[in-house]
Amino acid sequence: MPVSASKDKKKTEEKKTKNSEQSVLEQAKIMYAQYNYDEAIKLLKSQKDFEKNKDYMDIAAKCQVAKASLVEYPIEKITHVFFHTLVKDTSKAFDGDSDSGGYNQVMTTIDEFNKIIQTMYDKGYVLVSPHDMATVNKDGSMSRGKIMLPKGKIPFVLSQDDVSYYHYMDGDGYASRLVLDKNGEVKCEYIEDDGTVSVGNYDMVPLLDEFVKQHPDFSYHGRKGILAMTGYNGVLGYRTDIAYKTKENLQDNQREFLEKHPDFDYEADVAAAKKVADAMKANGWLFASHTWGHQNVGQIDLAHLQTDTEKFKENVDPLIGGTDIIIFAFGTDLTAQEDYSGDKFEYLKSVGYNYFCNVDSSKYFVQIRDRYFRQGRRNLDGYRMYYNPELLEDLFDAKAVFDPSRPTPVPPMG
Repeated sequence: MPVSASKDKKKTEEKKTKNSEQSVLEQAKIMYAQYNYDEAIKLLKSQKDFEKNKDYMDIAAKCQVAKASLVEYPIEKITHVFFHTLVKDTSKAFDGDSDSGGYNQVMTTIDEFNKIIQTMYDKGYVLVSPHDMATVNKDGSMSRGKIMLPKGKIPFVLSQDDVSYYHYMDGDGYASRLVLDKNGEVKCEYIEDDGTVSVGNYDMVPLLDEFVKQHPDFSYHGRKGILAMTGYNGVLGYRTDIAYKTKENLQDNQREFLEKHPDFDYEADVAAAKKVADAMKANGWLFASHTWGHQNVGQIDLAHLQTDTEKFKENVDPLIGGTDIIIFAFGTDLTAQEDYSGDKFEYLKSVGYNYFCNVDSSKYFVQIRDRYFRQGRRNLDGYRMYYNPELLEDLFDAKAVFDPSRPTPVPPMG
């Protein structure tokens, strides 16, 4: 081999080694920032030159010191907050039409969301998962988890409901769907007035991804949030329900959509939705059932629940990879009793659900039993900020967060 070729090969190999080392260091530093010290040490020690690499040794030593200072956080004192789809354009969402009152009650604006997340971060809150709080054993029983954080850090769970970008929201100032940009990152599409499509951080997923990228210590072991999915209009803004393919039992807005899009490709939407979901899961996000048809599980009978659940498993599970979390629609619950029992619980448990969430606006509600995990959630929306700001004081100052473009008074419920 000529000398010049040998030198070029050597330089190429050195460059690869340097890039590999830099990649390992970056991964380890993120793990360190996210309190995942054991995995950082494991990664570093797996490198062949670990004992000869000062940078590797230094980070591993820092991890050992930081790990020794961690304290266990009480599981029963972990709060769970949630949002619906975020409002991008308040002039459209709050324009006085028949939907604007409901939007004012249960939606949150992007400006409000950004202020809430920043405030919670400043207070020491850290994202965790229900899977950290309790684990499922091979026999289906549940065991308590253990969350170890630096003193002063406060774990919390975050979720978002109805991330389907329903037809009825078209033109009302919301994103139209989640997409992957040229870098493989999850972003939102937004349809402008002139019909052009913008891509950006227009809902919770890309906003939180960007925040955690800038503040990795806001995430425990890389955790993000949970998206509670229905299926009747598809998922993530893609029209993936089988009705769009068979054209049977269509709702009016589904029929209108198909008429406006004669070239609609069902298989392409299914493939795109799965690709986005896979990217999200790889980046720390979880999915949950919100029931296929946004059902009130406290009111429907067992047969109705079974039919709806089968639709979810046929139409949604293949896209999200399945889930063992169910977040009940309408804030309802399986029972008003202290513990779960009965046919509906046994059915949901039998088809793989282990984690159950309702809406309970108290600061904490966590229940770990032999066969299930149950947690209450707190709505961070216009209604709660306007009428019960005192219930949010541990999280943020509602008056400082409240978007001035939101019409007041916020309509009362009922």
